[in-house]
Amino acid sequence: MTEYGRGPGSEPWHPEDPLYGDGGWGGQEAQAAQSPYGGQPQHYPEQPQQPQYGDWGTGQQADYDQGQQQHAQGQQQHYVQGQQQYGGHAPQQYNGQGGQGYTDQGGGQYDQNGQQYDQNGRPYNGGGWDGQQYPPQQQVPYAGDPNDPYGGQAVAYDGQQPDYYGTPDAYPPPEPPSRRRAEPEPEAEPESQRTDWDPGPDQGEHAFFADDDEDDTDDDPQSRRRGKGGKGGKGSKGKGEKKSRNGCACLVVSLVLLSVGGGVTYFGYQFYQSRFGSAPDYAGEGTGGQVTVVIPKGAFGSVIGQKLKAAGVVKSVDAFVAAQAQNENGDKIQAGSYLLKKQMSAESAVALMLDPKSQNNLVVREGQRNVTVYEAIDKQLDLSKGTTADVAKKKYKSLGLPDWADADSDIKDPLEGFLYPATYPADKNMKPETVLKDMVAQANKEYAKYDLETKAKDLGLEDPLQVVTVASLVQAEGITHDDFKKMASVVYNRLKPTNDVTNQKLEFDSTYNYLKGQSKIDISVAEIRNYDDPYNTYFYKGLPPGPIGNPGDEALRAALKPDGGAWMFFISIDGKKTDFTKTLAEHEKLVQKFNERRNKD
Repeated sequence: MTEYGRGPGSEPWHPEDPLYGDGGWGGQEAQAAQSPYGGQPQHYPEQPQQPQYGDWGTGQQADYDQGQQQHAQGQQQHYVQGQQQYGGHAPQQYNGQGGQGYTDQGGGQYDQNGQQYDQNGRPYNGGGWDGQQYPPQQQVPYAGDPNDPYGGQAVAYDGQQPDYYGTPDAYPPPEPPSRRRAEPEPEAEPESQRTDWDPGPDQGEHAFFADDDEDDTDDDPQSRRRGKGGKGGKGSKGKGEKKSRNGCACLVVSLVLLSVGGGVTYFGYQFYQSRFGSAPDYAGEGTGGQVTVVIPKGAFGSVIGQKLKAAGVVKSVDAFVAAQAQNENGDKIQAGSYLLKKQMSAESAVALMLDPKSQNNLVVREGQRNVTVYEAIDKQLDLSKGTTADVAKKKYKSLGLPDWADADSDIKDPLEGFLYPATYPADKNMKPETVLKDMVAQANKEYAKYDLETKAKDLGLEDPLQVVTVASLVQAEGITHDDFKKMASVVYNRLKPTNDVTNQKLEFDSTYNYLKGQSKIDISVAEIRNYDDPYNTYFYKGLPPGPIGNPGDEALRAALKPDGGAWMFFISIDGKKTDFTKTLAEHEKLVQKFNERRNKD
C-alpha cells in the first residue's frame, strides 16, 4: 500500500492511489465490532458517490499535497496493506455541522471548497497557518483505543512503534477470501511411531459396522492412546463387555425392521384368512376329554360358536358357523346343556349337538307336574330319589318365587306352576337348587311379559296366582292348542255366580287326579264327589288353591284371553278331539256316544 495521502489530516485518498476505490473483500469493507471511527469506513468512495465531500479535482490538489508534506514531518507512520487503522490517524471524520467542514484529528479543518483551517479558524496557505511559520506540533502520545486488538502495546505515536509484522512470530495480515490458502493438514504420525494403532477387524470397514470396544463419546485422547487395555495394557473391562453405540444402533434398527416386518406379515395373513382363507378348524371327532357346554335360550350360531370355542370344543367361531350352515338341520340346535369333546372339528360338533345322546339337558314339558320334574332332576344329577323334592319343600322360599306365589295355605307345592316348561342344563356337578332356581327364574321372566295383576282384576280373579291356576287347568284339560281358548271360557263360565248348572263347581277330573297323584280317566262318580280335599273341584266350589301343573305359553295366553263363548261342557269321544257344548242336553248326548264307543272297545 502506498503512503500517498496518509498524512495527519483527514483528506481522502487520491484517485491515483493504487488502492483507491478498492471495495475490500468482495466489495465490502471489513469492520471491527466497534470501530474507533464511529462505524464510518476508513476510506471514501469515488467523488460521484459522495459529492458533499467537495471537489477534489485539480484546483484543490496542490493544497492537498502541501498539507500532506507539512504534517508528515516528524510523524513516521507505519502502514500495512489493508491495516490502516493501526498506522495513524483516521483519514477524516464528519463533524456533524451540517456538512460545513471536516475535522482533522491532527487539529485541521476543511470547508466545502477544500480550504484548510486550524483550530482557531486561521486559513492555511500552504507554507503555514496565515502565512506564518509555526513550529511543528508536539507529538501526542498514543493512547490505546479500548477496541484496539493490540491492547495499547504501542509505546507512543512517535514513529518508534515496533513492527510486529516484521517478526517471525507475527501473525500474517488477513487476506481477502479469494487470496486465502487452505491451511495445511497436520502431518500424520508414522505408523512405526504409533502406540495405539489398531486397524480393527477390517481396515476398509465403515465405522458404523466396526465392532469397536471403545466408547464413541470418549473425548479423552490419553485414554485412546492407551488403547483397549488402559494404563496397564490390560483393560479394566473384558473384551466385548462394552458395546459401541454404532453396534447398538445397528441392533436397534434391525429389531425395529424385524418387528415392522413381522407385524405386516401377521396382519397381512389375518386379512387374507378373513377374506380368502378357510377358518381355522380341528380335525376329527375330538381328542380331548369331555366338557359340558351350556347354550342359553335364543342363542344363534355365532353365540353358540363362542361358547364352544371358550370351552375348547372348536378352534374358531367362523368354522362352527360355516359347519352349522352346511348342515340341513343345523338351525335345530336348541338351548340347553351339551356333553361334548374337546378339539372337535366344527362339522363333528354340529352333528353331536343334534344327537339327543349329547344333550346333557333336562326338559320340562308343558303341563308337567312338579313331582315328575323332581324325579327327572334326581336322575339327571345322579341323586337318590326324593332328593330334589325334599330340597324344594325345605328351600322353596329361597328359590326366587314372586310374592304372590304362596297365597293360600292349602297349596300342596308352592313351586307348582313355576317350573316353567323349557330346556335346562343339568350337569352332574350341579346342585338341585341351582336347577330349580333356573326354572323359577324362567317362569318369572315369562310371567313378567304380562300384567298379571291387572289381568286378574279384569277377569274377576283374586290375584295373579289364580291366573296361573286357570292356565294350568286349561293345559291339563285341553287336548290341542285349539281347545285352550274354549276351555278357558268353560272355566270362567262355571265360576260365574249365575251358574246354576254346576253351582260354581268346576268338576274337573284333572284336579282330583292331581291330588291323588294319578292320571285316570275312569273315575266313579261316588268316589270323586265324596272325596274331601281343597283340590277336589267336585267337592269344593271355585278354583283349587294353586296350579295343578306347569302351563305353557299358549295355555297362559288362552287364560288371559278366552274366546268369549258360552261354553259350559266339553268331552272327548275319541281322545283326539274335544267337543264343547253350551247346554246340559247337548252334553248328555255326547256322553251317551262316549259310553257306546267305550263299550265297543
